[in-house]
Amino acid sequence: MNIKAFTREERAEYLKTLGQPKFREKQIFEWICRGALSVDEMSNLPAALRSRLEMESVEVALEQRSASDGTRKFLLRFTDGNTAEAVFMKYDYGNSLCLSTQIGCAMGCSFCASTIGGRVRNLKAWEILDEYLVIRRSVGEDINHIVLMGMGEPLDNYSEVSAFLKLIHDPDGVGLSYRNITLSTCGIVPMIGRFGDDFPQVNLAVSLHASNQEKRAALMPVAKRWNIDELIDACREHAEKTGRRVTFEYTLIRGKNDSPADAAELSSMLKGMLCHVNLIPLNPVKETGLEGADRKAAKEFAEMLERLGIPATVRRELGRDIDAACGQLRKKTLV
Repeated sequence: MNIKAFTREERAEYLKTLGQPKFREKQIFEWICRGALSVDEMSNLPAALRSRLEMESVEVALEQRSASDGTRKFLLRFTDGNTAEAVFMKYDYGNSLCLSTQIGCAMGCSFCASTIGGRVRNLKAWEILDEYLVIRRSVGEDINHIVLMGMGEPLDNYSEVSAFLKLIHDPDGVGLSYRNITLSTCGIVPMIGRFGDDFPQVNLAVSLHASNQEKRAALMPVAKRWNIDELIDACREHAEKTGRRVTFEYTLIRGKNDSPADAAELSSMLKGMLCHVNLIPLNPVKETGLEGADRKAAKEFAEMLERLGIPATVRRELGRDIDAACGQLRKKTLV
């Protein structure tokens, strides 16, 4: 009977069975979103009610801090003993948190640590919210941006992810603006349209990583189900429907997708779309056997895209020394 695991409606119904007035649910939700770790902290609830409520929380099992840039990686333990990782980053525009939406990942991208060993299970909406709450409490600072770019494929867990988005946006709780949230997908094409209808203000990032179907299918199994043309069409429709640009994440892998020909082909494919390309020199994952392009090559790739009319930047490397950078998060077994 973990009260965090209820939806707001379910919690209100449960409290009704305990003979409580309607406003009690709002009080409890406010306490949850303040980061309360136990019912005992909810000081404006009657003691008799607190004694009848149970609450569990996600726990920080391990924290690592980058010596180079202050990025903090958290290994989080869920109530069933499973773990996932999340990353706290500082930027000029504020603090950002990269959250996981699944334990492990079923997508099988050849360059990513999160998919090694496959998917264990989906995270529930309350667990994703709790990632944010326990890390905010741990760092003692406001977190005003969220990226769903950690472990897992958000659109493969859409019902829980959409419930989480509504929870963290709820003005009775955290009240985070949808415009300060980015969801990243490897390209589950049918869900992109639904996501755009449901959350037109949430930013969309698409893991592209190749300039044509053959190369993408070799790197990302999802491309064998929905080819690159279908994906780009869905992204164009999303940008036109929402009026918001699509960010394409493009991991530069030495000798695989980092040539001038790749840049030219990519720019031709994206021409005319409201979009931005975020270039990421591949971060090392020992199991993959792949090497990343260096930052000089990444800068040259970005400059070529810009000359061809496609806005592009090279992503800052944050947390690489603690395996907290893009593609390095993984599930771990605690001893």
